[in-house]
Amino acid sequence: MRQVVQHGIVAVVASVATYFLVKKFDQPPSVSVMPAPVFPAKWEIHPPVDFTVAAQIAMPAVVHIKTQSGNAPSWHRFFWGPQGDPDDENSSPFFGQGTGSGVILTADGYIITSNHVIENASRIEVVLYDNRSFTASVVGTDPSTDLALLKINAEDLPYLEYGDSDALRVGDWVLAVGNPFNLTSTVTAGIVSAKGRTLNLLNDRFRVESFIQTDAAVNPGNSGGALVNVEGKLVGINTAIASITGTFAGYSFAVPVSIVKKVVEDLRTYGKVQRALLGVSILNVTPQLQKEQDLAVSQGVYIRDVYSGSAAEEAGLRSGDVITEVEGRAVRSVSELQESIARHRPGDKIKIKYYRKGQANEVTVRLKGRSAEETAIADASQATTLPKLGVALRPINASEKKELGIEGGVKVIEVYPGPLREVGVRKGFVITRIDKKPVKTVEEVQKILSEASGGILLEGLYSKRERAYYAISLD
Repeated sequence: MRQVVQHGIVAVVASVATYFLVKKFDQPPSVSVMPAPVFPAKWEIHPPVDFTVAAQIAMPAVVHIKTQSGNAPSWHRFFWGPQGDPDDENSSPFFGQGTGSGVILTADGYIITSNHVIENASRIEVVLYDNRSFTASVVGTDPSTDLALLKINAEDLPYLEYGDSDALRVGDWVLAVGNPFNLTSTVTAGIVSAKGRTLNLLNDRFRVESFIQTDAAVNPGNSGGALVNVEGKLVGINTAIASITGTFAGYSFAVPVSIVKKVVEDLRTYGKVQRALLGVSILNVTPQLQKEQDLAVSQGVYIRDVYSGSAAEEAGLRSGDVITEVEGRAVRSVSELQESIARHRPGDKIKIKYYRKGQANEVTVRLKGRSAEETAIADASQATTLPKLGVALRPINASEKKELGIEGGVKVIEVYPGPLREVGVRKGFVITRIDKKPVKTVEEVQKILSEASGGILLEGLYSKRERAYYAISLD
């Protein structure tokens, strides 16, 4: 369990509380008769919340994770105990032993946990609620969200269904289920204290921190465990505590399931997370920033800079714009914007509402990846395959138009066996004309092909300096 050290907070809170208590009881005694409270007709009296059903659903699906690793770092020893057992002659001082929690997501043994629980582990043991033990393999990890996906060879396992972390409200009851201090299957209750918290906890350039904050008691060993709603559905993965002692001191933090679902799908499909990027440097809108920049809104995300060639630049976003919505969902902070973008993959198109010089605007942005490889995967997903030519094509974007100095064209994303491969066409070739007719969309290419017979002439370029012409036969 990661901790957030907050020096002095306890002392300040305690002194403030003492002040108010003293002032209150320093007042002279008085007697007054208070009128009976009148409740509005719309108020309803609800029965006490029953946590037993949620606990019975969640406990069998939360596992105990035990790890062994070589040369465990000092923070690992601090949170998960000493390296080895001094009374065990087979115990090595170079092997750290750690424990944590995990959540079964599928009946065939996929388990989500915190990345820091299994990081650098040479062996991962998973102990089920019924005490069966399995050696787990790592499907993939994502340090940017502190999540990892494991797999054990088992069938017919109990598992948790995904809930809706977006629907969680501040004040909603939640349960934290895990194995603190090696106390297996421990359940604690609390409320959602806040959403969209940023702790600057993760050491990753592309980190996504938009935690659910709760006051459910969480301690070392709870990392990777479940945060569930009163229906027993998974709404988060517990990952950190705010503490000056290393143990629970009032607040804990969980990765929302909206991010968990995306990470799990990517790790199962690609082996790593396909992280979408907007390509901007951003700040929270504060009263001071609103005054300095004469902004029309008091909440949102201020774009300080737009990176060259980014998705934001291609969509026309500029420095000084204030983003207030993504896909119809309000964005009030940097963490909320990061969470919204993290739900998507490179190549996805999203609608962004923003303010520029006091005017509300909306734009569609096609997100890019962190690397050329991720962008290539996105390109392939957006491309259209034309069996007649043996290629996959997509229209070029604004950045490519600018780079090549052309008004439009279609880009070859993949070359398969067929006419174009036979004449030497390579990936990256941009077709600008077919039989001297300009083409800017795949549909225009398909129309020309449907009317052509015999042979056609392709014109295009690989770069400003490398133009190419290919004559191909369609027979």
